[in-house]
Amino acid sequence: EKIGEEYLKPVLQICDSFDEIDFEKLPNQFVMKCNHGSKWQYIIKDKEDYVKTPAFIEITRRNMTGWLEQEFWTWEGFEMQYKGIEPKILIEPLLRDRENAACEEIFVFCFSGKGKLAIRLYGNKEDGISLYDEELNLTTDIFNFSEPKIKKEADEKVRLAVSLAEKLSKEFKFVRVDFMVYQNKLYFEELTFTPYSGFKNFTDMESELRLGKWLNLEISDSRDCHSTI
Repeated sequence: EKIGEEYLKPVLQICDSFDEIDFEKLPNQFVMKCNHGSKWQYIIKDKEDYVKTPAFIEITRRNMTGWLEQEFWTWEGFEMQYKGIEPKILIEPLLRDRENAACEEIFVFCFSGKGKLAIRLYGNKEDGISLYDEELNLTTDIFNFSEPKIKKEADEKVRLAVSLAEKLSKEFKFVRVDFMVYQNKLYFEELTFTPYSGFKNFTDMESELRLGKWLNLEISDSRDCHSTI
């Protein structure tokens, strides 16, 4: 409703349990993941091989069933935004521009609806990253990233990501809005309220204070109580 369906990745199936998945209707490559946690997923690159391997099917059934019964927020970084989500299994197509390489991603750090920092990841870790300030000029590290730094100017995809992120983040004190780029097209991934579970190291005290000044913790009404969690 806020940015349009054209920026959403297709969802092939939504299931309440592993046994509801209709593998016959799925493409050869797909992703199975739970909606109420992080990294609770399986990437299937060859469906024919997968369905012919009972041991692998049983491992994925057991693990995904266990994930559906757990509450992620209680044990992984105390990330409260996952609390209260009705557990589901989502099936999505596997989107890759290169074999064995993640798609490019753009993360926009938004404070009270304003994009203050954008990070562009070019695929796998060794492919490097670029960082941009609120004016979309190249900037130096604010966190201790080990990836190589790429001095590539912000293009239309970065500008579009920031524009869409600001629309999605208006009601929150802070949120990181995540996008992926597939076949040169931008797709929304998720809203990340606690990047790196809050444990990413800053490059120095100056960078930590710089980010801290962007965060307005004043509570003006009852809605703000929820947006700061």
